[in-house]
Amino acid sequence: MNYADELVEIIKSDFSLMTILLAVKSLNIPDCWICAGVLRNKVWDVLHNTHTTLNDIDVIFFHKNDLTIETEKKYEAQLHSLIPNLPWSVKNQARMHMKNHLQPFSSSFDAISHFPETATAIGARLVNNQIEIIAPHGLTDLFELKIKPSPKYMNTEKLHPIFQQRVTTKKWNTTWTNLILVN
Repeated sequence: MNYADELVEIIKSDFSLMTILLAVKSLNIPDCWICAGVLRNKVWDVLHNTHTTLNDIDVIFFHKNDLTIETEKKYEAQLHSLIPNLPWSVKNQARMHMKNHLQPFSSSFDAISHFPETATAIGARLVNNQIEIIAPHGLTDLFELKIKPSPKYMNTEKLHPIFQQRVTTKKWNTTWTNLILVN
């Protein structure tokens, strides 16, 4: 089994993740994915035989003609009405390049490729009742428990400190003890 198939199986077997994917799909948001920690943490939980609580559910989409925060908040409110008490975070990737002073992104895939860690740069969505996965840097680091900067954060004076700060503040290795830091 390859890592994409393994990730799909992990998601399919998790009632919470499937419920989240169905809720997000029901909103019909353009180029929309759940991504980052919600998926990464689930895989690391499975590989460590642990269970952590959902501390945030990143939902990203790409709509270059509507850059308002109000639209993001509207989608968050809709998700809260569908599944209350979950830590929803909805962001339009058409405006998120400004956060780290990067060039504008062209899609959600492009935006995910700019996430700080390779193991975090993953997304999933439901299309025609099938789970689609995007992973611009592959899934090897995720499944081999490697915390590694994505290429854009590897040797960039401006961005590498962001990766390093995340490793320090997130303290992933205290929750998942088999992680390997590749700096």
